[in-house]
Amino acid sequence: MALLALLLTATTSGCAGALDTPRSRGNVLTYGIDQQPDCLDPQVSPLDVTALVDRNLFDSLVEMAPDGHFRPWLAERWSVSADGRTYTFRVRDGVTFHDGTPFTAHAVKATLDHAVDPRTKSQYAASLISSYRSSRVVDASTVVVRLSRPDSAFLQALSTAYLGIQSPTSLRENTGNLCTEPVGSGPFRLTGWARNRSLEMERNPDYRWAPPGARHSGPAHLDGLVVQFITEGTARFGALATGQVDAIGNVPPAKIGALKASGQLRHLRAESPGVPNTVFLNTRSGPLADERVRKALLRSVDLDQLVDTLYFGRYSRAWGALTPTTPYYSASVEGRAPYDPDEAARLLDAAGWTGRDSRGIRVKDGRPLALRWPYIQEVHGKMSALAQGMQAQAKQVGIDLRWTSVDAGAFIQKTDSGRGLEMFSASFVRAEPDILRYWFGSRMTIANGGGNVFHLDDPVLDRALADGAAASDPQARAAAYARAQQRLVDRALALPTYVPVSLVGTSDRVHGLRFEPNAYPLFYDVRLGDPR
Repeated sequence: MALLALLLTATTSGCAGALDTPRSRGNVLTYGIDQQPDCLDPQVSPLDVTALVDRNLFDSLVEMAPDGHFRPWLAERWSVSADGRTYTFRVRDGVTFHDGTPFTAHAVKATLDHAVDPRTKSQYAASLISSYRSSRVVDASTVVVRLSRPDSAFLQALSTAYLGIQSPTSLRENTGNLCTEPVGSGPFRLTGWARNRSLEMERNPDYRWAPPGARHSGPAHLDGLVVQFITEGTARFGALATGQVDAIGNVPPAKIGALKASGQLRHLRAESPGVPNTVFLNTRSGPLADERVRKALLRSVDLDQLVDTLYFGRYSRAWGALTPTTPYYSASVEGRAPYDPDEAARLLDAAGWTGRDSRGIRVKDGRPLALRWPYIQEVHGKMSALAQGMQAQAKQVGIDLRWTSVDAGAFIQKTDSGRGLEMFSASFVRAEPDILRYWFGSRMTIANGGGNVFHLDDPVLDRALADGAAASDPQARAAAYARAQQRLVDRALALPTYVPVSLVGTSDRVHGLRFEPNAYPLFYDVRLGDPR
C-alpha cells in the first residue's frame, strides 16, 4: 500500500557523508534530497523521490505540457474511440532501452500489464490506471489499449514517471531485481545505489528521443547525476552553501532568506499540484462523525496566520482539497470555511459539547472532546510547529487536539485499520484532479490500494468524481470537479492546511534547471559552468 511505503521509507533513510567539491566532480551534478527511493521500479513505488529519479531513467508515451494538453513522446500519435474506451497508439521507431532492447509496441503492453499484475504489488501506478483492461499489439509500431470505462485522466497517468516504459526483456528476465536494476530508455542510466547514502547515474550516449518540451535534442549535457540523501534540512542547506553539492531540494523555508542573500546561490520555486498538506478526518466514528464538530474544527484554527508565520511567507494556506496549480482547481472554495472561533463555539454548543473540564476542554456525556492525531517524527516533524499552533488555537474553543508521536509500527497499524485515531496528515503530488478519487473515493480504501483510510463513503462526492473522470469536455470536467471540491469543504470532510512548494536551491554553476508539471526538477537540459 502506498501509505505504508511512504512511512516505511521515510523512517529508514539516513544522512550521507560529505562528497568532493563540485569542481573536482567535473561535469557530474550532485543533488541533495531529504529522502531516498524504496524501489526504482516505477510501477511499484509511490514516492515523490522515485518519480524524481525515474524521470531520468524512463521515458513516457506522452508528455504533459505546462498548459495541460498532451504531446507525443514515445508515442508518435494516438486516437481515441467515440466511447472513450479504446486508445490506439502509434509508437516511434529508433528508440533503444539501456539493455539494447529495441522499443516497440510490445514494451507498452508489457509495462501496462506489469503495472496491474497483482504480483507486482503496485503501490500507486495500478491506481492511476484502474480503468485499464487489456492491450493488444497489432504490429511492432501499433498497440491498442482498452479501458473498462471512459477515463479522462488516462493520458495524464501515462505521462507520469510512474508509468515510464520499461524494457520488456528486463520485465521478463530480471523480475527479482527490478527495484534495484531498472532498465528504461531515458537520458541517464543507473550505475550505482548505495543505500542511505547516494544514487548514481551516467549519461545515455545514445539518447535521441527527448520530449517536445525539452530545450535540446540528443544526449544530456551532464556526464552524470548523483542524488545524495541528506535528511536533515540544515545539513542539506549547509552542503549546498559549502559546495559539497550543486543543488538541493526541499530548501528549509527559514533558509530562503540566506540563500537569496548569497551571491553564489540561486532559488527556484514551483507550487506542487495535487492534494495539499491535509488533515484527513474520521467521519465514520468518534466526535468527528458529527458534521458540526468537523465544521467547528475547521473554524477554530487561523491557518492564514499560522502558515504565513511558521513558514516565513514561503507557503500559502490551502482552502480546498486541490492545490491552485492543479488542473480544474476551483477558486470557489477560497474563503468558504474561514477562521471564526465564535461560530466554532456555536457549532459545538449545538452538537451538545456544552460542558467544560478543568483544562477548558469541552465535555459531553462525561467524555472530553479529544481528537487523536498521531504522527511519526521522521515523517511529520517539519509540520510539528503548525500542528502545535493548531492545537493551541483549537483549545481556545474547547477542542483537545492530541498531536502525539508514535513509532512507525503503531502508526501503520492505526492507519491500516482506520481505528484508534480521528486525524492523520498527508499530501500527494499529481497534476490531475483525479487524485481526489485516490484519497476520497469510497472504493479507494487502503485495502484497495488507495488512501481512503477512514472509509469515507459519500455518494454525492463519488458521483462528482466519477463524472469528472468520465467527461471529455473540459467544461463538464471543471463543473464536476468544482462540485467535488465544494462538497469536501461544505461537509468539512478534510482540513487542508498549506500548499506544498518545491523549493530548490542551486549554486551559480547550475544552468537550465526547470520543473515538469508535477513540480519535480528536470536535469536533462542542465549544464554546469562558470557563472554567467
